[in-house]
Amino acid sequence: MKDIVWDKTLSVDVPEIDEDHRRLVDLFNILNRSVEQGDSADYIEAVMDELIACTVWHFRHEERLMLKYAYPGAGDHKAEHEELIASAKALQQKLLNEGRTVVGEDLQFLEHWLTGHILGTDKDLGAYLCERM
Repeated sequence: MKDIVWDKTLSVDVPEIDEDHRRLVDLFNILNRSVEQGDSADYIEAVMDELIACTVWHFRHEERLMLKYAYPGAGDHKAEHEELIASAKALQQKLLNEGRTVVGEDLQFLEHWLTGHILGTDKDLGAYLCERM
C-alpha cells in the first residue's frame, strides 16, 4: 500500500489542526512501512497504540476549538470522533484476539478512517474556524 502524501487537499486551512493531521499521517505512514517491511508484531502494535493515542488527543484538541468558537456542528462531529476511536480500538482488539498483526486490509480501513474524516467533517470545521479565528 502506498503512503498517504500530505498535500493541500488534506489541509483544513487551520494551521494547528493541519499540524495535528500531518502528525497522524506520519504515524499512519510509519505503520504502513512497518507492515510492508515485516517489522515485529510488538513494534507494529506500539505504532498502532501511538496512532490511536495521538488521534484521541487530536480529537480533544478539535473539540476544544469547537467549544471555544461555538461550532454548531459540534455534537455530530464529536459523535463521529467517538465512532472513529471505537472502530480503531475494535480493530486493535480484534488483531490482539486473533493473534495477528496488521495486514493490507486493515491499512486500507485505517487510511479511509483517517482521510475520510479529514476530507469530510474536518473540512467543514476548518471552513467555520477560518471565519472566526
